[in-house]
Amino acid sequence: MESTSQSTDRSEAKVEIEAYWIERKRYLQEIKKIPELRRRYVKAGLIYLLRRFLWSFTFFPVFLAFWVPFVLNRFNPVATVKNLLPSLQAYVEANPQSQAATLETIIIAWLSIGITFAVFDFILTPFKSPYEYEADVHMRTWEELRIRNKK
Repeated sequence: MESTSQSTDRSEAKVEIEAYWIERKRYLQEIKKIPELRRRYVKAGLIYLLRRFLWSFTFFPVFLAFWVPFVLNRFNPVATVKNLLPSLQAYVEANPQSQAATLETIIIAWLSIGITFAVFDFILTPFKSPYEYEADVHMRTWEELRIRNKK
């Protein structure tokens, strides 16, 4: 007797889950037609991409370029500048081909750091769609109504 009640509970739970996902899918299809939400989606997507690329290609390369030497010089700015001056002087006195090669190396390093951090940033902070947020709110209300109707 107990096994039949468990199987009916499971089948009811399966029907509930199925109904939940059907309603969610229906609601998402419905709200995708709303122009205001479409604008919010595009705006949120552009802000997300801008934020990820700004972090990856501005903050992290600059942080690594200045922070690592500063730490290696034990937070002594005089020692940091003293170590950088010979390199800068050699760069200024070098021929144009050598200067171009140095700039090319810096650009390649900058891009490789930026791309590496961008990949990890996209993986660690996925895009949160306004459609999904609206669907979550709707589904919470939908679940509450279902629970109230059962009582």
